Amino acid sequence: MIRVLFVCHGNICRSPMAEFMFKDMVRREGLENSFYIESAAVSDEEMGNPIYPPAKRCLSAHGIWFDVAKRARRITAADYGRFDMIVCMDTSNLRWLRTVIPADTEGKVSLMMSWAGINRDVADPWYTGDFEKTYRDLAVGCAALLDYCRESLT
Repeated sequence: MIRVLFVCHGNICRSPMAEFMFKDMVRREGLENSFYIESAAVSDEEMGNPIYPPAKRCLSAHGIWFDVAKRARRITAADYGRFDMIVCMDTSNLRWLRTVIPADTEGKVSLMMSWAGINRDVADPWYTGDFEKTYRDLAVGCAALLDYCRESLT
């Protein structure tokens, strides 16, 4: 089983979008039993809050199911041991992550767009308001991540 944790600043936009988009991709391939997928935040600003409504609308518009009970949570040091992959949405998330997980001794931490060979952050819709651009970024990153994971399952 591959355990993936998606991480963004508040866990109400990008990381839950990635979580449910990746779950959808995995489900469509019949690989649900091969993955455990969650999302978390590097800050505690949004702890306990649901997915941001425009993120929900974007997922719904693309036919992506999401758990309405999903609530923002902060990443913990224990998550490093619980997950095989910790995928951050941007370089700021990486910096914040280092306050909780100071060293990536097992090479588990990565940037989402790097999976697709793209050297930039996932667009943050909290600031841009462009949830479709974020969706497109995540679709590319998640597809590349799934390609990589699929190879390790065989």
